[in-house]
Amino acid sequence: MNRSKVKIDESVQPYNITVTGRHVLVTEAMKNYAIEKVSKIDRLSHRIIDVIITMDIQKLEHRVDIVLKVDHIKIKSHAVCDDMYVSIDKAVDKLERQLLKYKSRIRDHQAKKLTVVDMKVNVYQAPGQEELSDVNEQIEDESQRRLEENYKPRHILSSETIPLKILTNEEAIMKMELSGDAFLIFRSENDMKLKVIYRKSDQNYGIIEPEA
Repeated sequence: MNRSKVKIDESVQPYNITVTGRHVLVTEAMKNYAIEKVSKIDRLSHRIIDVIITMDIQKLEHRVDIVLKVDHIKIKSHAVCDDMYVSIDKAVDKLERQLLKYKSRIRDHQAKKLTVVDMKVNVYQAPGQEELSDVNEQIEDESQRRLEENYKPRHILSSETIPLKILTNEEAIMKMELSGDAFLIFRSENDMKLKVIYRKSDQNYGIIEPEA
């Protein structure tokens, strides 16, 4: 790993450029060339914190990855070619375009006027302790009333008589098919016992014999 410190300006804190190699031995010439190319972008920003350059060779591909930290963000670029020096040039050019785009967005954001809208705010006096106690009691009474209303025994509203038909199982099934009801109570013609036929989830029918 090769680390060099680049001085931007006497009034600005210098930043570091780190050059590393992966599957390649970075020569002094390669390192100096990369540092020289990257150093030219400091004219675009005095907020650069550090730059990491990684060179890699996979078969015939010479790849260069650059990570530039500016302000609180990281800007990344890479290039692949059959020549490491050309890859450095392309990666730096791409990094420069991205940095210019970032600066343009920052300018647009700073130039954008914020719209301010007046908002009505109602201020209420906080209730006293006695008032809070009264409210809590009212809430508890209402909750209790609702519970009693929901769970109290239901009154019989009216009484009515419905005919209990005497059917065979086949007739009961036919009536279920025609009516679409979920169940039917009938007395079996065969043994005169009470039976309940119901529609199952698979659309078949079940017959319950409570007097069996």
